[in-house]
Amino acid sequence: MEATKTKSPWWWVPTLYFAEGVPYFVVNNISVMMFTKMGVPNGDMSFFTTLLYFPWFLKGVWSPIVDVVKTKRWWIVAMQILLTAMMIALTITLPKPEVVAGAQNTPIGIFWFTLVLFIIAAFASATHDIAADGYYMLAHSPSSQAAFIGIRSVFYRVASVFGQGVLVFIAGVVETRTGDIPWSWQVTMGVAAAVFFIITLYHTFALPHSADDKPRIDANAAGSITANLGELANSFKTFVQKPHVLLAIAFMLLYRLPEGFLIKLCQPFLVQPTSVGGLGLSTELVGTVYGVFGVIALLLGGILGGIYSSRVGLKKSLWVMAAFMTLPCLTFVYLAIYQPTNVIVITIALCIEQFGYGFGFTAYMLYMMYFSEGEFKTSHYAICTAFMALSMMLPGFVAGFIQEAIGYINFFWMVMACCIATLVVTYFVDKKIDPNYGRK
Repeated sequence: MEATKTKSPWWWVPTLYFAEGVPYFVVNNISVMMFTKMGVPNGDMSFFTTLLYFPWFLKGVWSPIVDVVKTKRWWIVAMQILLTAMMIALTITLPKPEVVAGAQNTPIGIFWFTLVLFIIAAFASATHDIAADGYYMLAHSPSSQAAFIGIRSVFYRVASVFGQGVLVFIAGVVETRTGDIPWSWQVTMGVAAAVFFIITLYHTFALPHSADDKPRIDANAAGSITANLGELANSFKTFVQKPHVLLAIAFMLLYRLPEGFLIKLCQPFLVQPTSVGGLGLSTELVGTVYGVFGVIALLLGGILGGIYSSRVGLKKSLWVMAAFMTLPCLTFVYLAIYQPTNVIVITIALCIEQFGYGFGFTAYMLYMMYFSEGEFKTSHYAICTAFMALSMMLPGFVAGFIQEAIGYINFFWMVMACCIATLVVTYFVDKKIDPNYGRK
């Protein structure tokens, strides 16, 4: 560790996890808002933007390569350079369809090159996540890692505010001043590219060279990769042999089902005109209300959820958190039926839903840790996170098509009906949980 003792983690941990979050939110959130404002129908938008999530679902497959070839630091800087290039390319090549706000007639086909760039950025971002998390464990001591675990989470959420709030707000301001929607997103992607270029340049010099961060490419590299893949296969084998595994998988796929449908249509609902069932908010207002206040409510819910669960344990908190996960979805039924114009009312409704989601999601994370307990805890938790990703992807593929077929009001009532699935799997899982797990 000699090479890292002279450089405080304060110099690189905050920026590293900000850099981990920005491309994730650009790929998975900015793309949704951008395609919606460009007039892409909700069905096509939700299907193709859900495809962009595949690299995070599959990243465990190629993680052995990152572990063996080159250093983690090399992968971090290389992926940041590639991501900067992709953002610049998106800025330059973004098509300019003739659309007006809320139009629903722009073929997704004209964005094929944009989608390719987003896919490359998604794979680069997922690879960056693998390298950054590995580097974090190598570049400073275990005690320092524990001390900075909260810092990395905070700056990842700062990236969320930047991606869902600041960038969307910038797009809205440009759109309002120029009336040119495609240009507003070119400017937004240009700002993202400029910020990410500065971060990449900084990390090229600021990231410490850890003595433990060594490439393992040698004559046995192929064997090392094969061994890692074999270990991955063995972890899957032991995972499916765990008691009540089918129930656990059902819980991981269905507990968040309402949110899986809701998350893809939330932003389109907010910006699309009242004539098609939306709220007709401006892009910059959505950036403030949803991307800033909503994220703050989400964080507050997560913090309070963590405090509550640590006091009473997973079993006693599970039903309370399931209620918080499901009942706030009613706020979107209210918004769709009454279409309020008061920004304060809309903000309160969104904050209630986001707070409930943040609070209720704590039980989901705790359950994944609980089910992963045992000899292969790390690998089994990684498999659980893959099911977590799948739980968001499966509803996302069809959410937009369902909304187009039945309208926003019926769609949000359907989301409420999906809460039954959450409660059913909670009922059965609750019977299998150790009453003392998660309590201090």
